[in-house]
Amino acid sequence: MYAGFWLRLKAFAFDYLLIFGYMMVLLIFSIFLMPSIQGWFQVSQLTAQLAGFFLLTLPISLYFIFADSRIGKQSFGKRRTAIRVVDENNRSISAVRAVFRTVLKFLPWELSHFMAYRMIYLGTEEILLVDYLVGGSVYLLIFFYISMAIFTKSKQSVYDRLTKTYVIKSNFL
Repeated sequence: MYAGFWLRLKAFAFDYLLIFGYMMVLLIFSIFLMPSIQGWFQVSQLTAQLAGFFLLTLPISLYFIFADSRIGKQSFGKRRTAIRVVDENNRSISAVRAVFRTVLKFLPWELSHFMAYRMIYLGTEEILLVDYLVGGSVYLLIFFYISMAIFTKSKQSVYDRLTKTYVIKSNFL
């Protein structure tokens, strides 16, 4: 049986507790143990984007890649809510498929980070049409991701459809 949107959201909320904990560790580390990290976000837009990616996006993406693939079977949140990600043959997904799924899943998140750094470093420059298009695409992607997970028969989001994965209720915790 396919896992519906609310069950998936609940699983992500549990996973977000881990993400939030990791962000708090980063914050404490950057304030008390290595304050020079803060300077990485003040050099340039590119440096800030790369620092944000390597400190936040990449570790969190790796967590989901390993947790949702055959390696980990389920993320913390999916384990707590008894759901898991499978392929079209009802087997745990490969790490390669998990990479593509995670990249697509977090695309709106990374685009929003890109836009945040873009707006911070904009200065007196005018906002370009491409800025509006990229910013709008974040909301459009989120809308499609959620709508498809709610309204499709298989409860697949866009990234599930593209990677041929399904989130199903699991028989084990």
